[in-house]
Amino acid sequence: MSKKNILLTGTAGFIGSNFVPYFIDKYPEYNLINLDLLTYAGNLDNLKECEGNPRYKFIKGDICNRELVEFIFTEYDIQGVVHFAAESHVDNSIKNPGVFIETNVNGTFTLIDVAQKYWMQKPFTYKENYKGCRFHHISTDEVYGTLNETDLFTEETPYAPNSPYSASKASSDMIVRSYQETYGMNTVITNCSNNYGPKQHNEKLIPTIIRKALAGESIPIYGDGKNIRDWLYVLDHCKGIDLVYHSGKEANVYNIGGRNERSNLQIVDTICTILDSKVPKTNSYKELITFVEDRAGHDRRYAIDATKLERELGWKADEDFESGIVITVEWYLNLFQVSDTNKLENTSIERCHLS
Repeated sequence: MSKKNILLTGTAGFIGSNFVPYFIDKYPEYNLINLDLLTYAGNLDNLKECEGNPRYKFIKGDICNRELVEFIFTEYDIQGVVHFAAESHVDNSIKNPGVFIETNVNGTFTLIDVAQKYWMQKPFTYKENYKGCRFHHISTDEVYGTLNETDLFTEETPYAPNSPYSASKASSDMIVRSYQETYGMNTVITNCSNNYGPKQHNEKLIPTIIRKALAGESIPIYGDGKNIRDWLYVLDHCKGIDLVYHSGKEANVYNIGGRNERSNLQIVDTICTILDSKVPKTNSYKELITFVEDRAGHDRRYAIDATKLERELGWKADEDFESGIVITVEWYLNLFQVSDTNKLENTSIERCHLS
C-alpha cells in the first residue's frame, strides 16, 4: 500500500516542530512534506530529530507563492494539509500589520485554493483518488476577542478580533469556512488557547521570563500583570490536532484548551519559584519583575471550553500547568546549559534561537 503525502506548513516554528516528530512516529503510512519560509520564527534545528528520515522532506518557500504550492501538490501528489504557517506575535502585528495580512490571509487563500483545484472535479465533487483529502486549518482563540470574568469561548462564540494578528486569523478562518460552504471541501478548523513548552520562540512570554531571569535582567510584565490566558501544553495541542484531523466531523470547528487559566503575574511567580529551586541565587528571581506600559488593544482574558473535543473525540490534556511548566523550564535550562551554580556554560542566552 502506497504512503499518503501530507503537506504541513510552517512546521519549523514552535507548535509545528513539536507536531512533526509526534506525527511521523505515530503514522508510518504517511510521508510528510514541510513547507516553511524560515522567517525569524522558524528554525530547522527544531527538527533535527527528523533529518534523514526518508518519510520527511523540507522545502523552503512561501505559502503565498502559488506557483510553488501548485508544484508541491503536483510533484508530491498531496492528499492532506495541516496548515500551521502564520505570523503570530501580537506586538509585531501592531507595528507591521501588512505582513500578517499577507501571510495569514493571502497565504491561507493560496493554499486552500490550490488544494480545492487539485482535489476536486467540481463543487461538492472530489476526484476519485482524492475523496478522503482534508484541509485542517490551525487557528487561535484570539479570534473571539476578550472575555468577562466568568464566560468561556465555545465554538459558537461570535468572532470579535481586537488586534491585526487576531483579525488576520479570523479572516483566514472565514476563507476556510467559505471553501467548505461554496465548494464542499472537507475542512476542519481548530482554535487553540495559549501554547507553551519546548522550542517556543524567545519573543513569547514564558521564554522571555526564563531568559531574562537567568540573565539577571528585568522581567517585563505588561500593565498590572492581571491579564489572564488559558495555557495549553504544546504536545497536548498536537494530540488534539491529530484527533481532529483524523476523526473530527467535516465542516466543524473544535476548540482546544488546557483549562489552565493563569494571570501573567501567576505565570512569572511560578517560573521564578521553580528557578529559585533549581538555579538558586542570593536573591529571588521575583525581584527582577518590572511592570511596563501595557500593550495597545491588550485583551483582558481568554479561556476555552474544550467540551466538544473532549466529548466527541475523547481528548484530554495529559499535562496540567503545574507539570507542564516544570518540563518547560527544565528544557530551557538544558538548552542554556545552566549549572547549579547559575553559570552559563558553552552558550549565550542572548544568542539562543528558541523557535
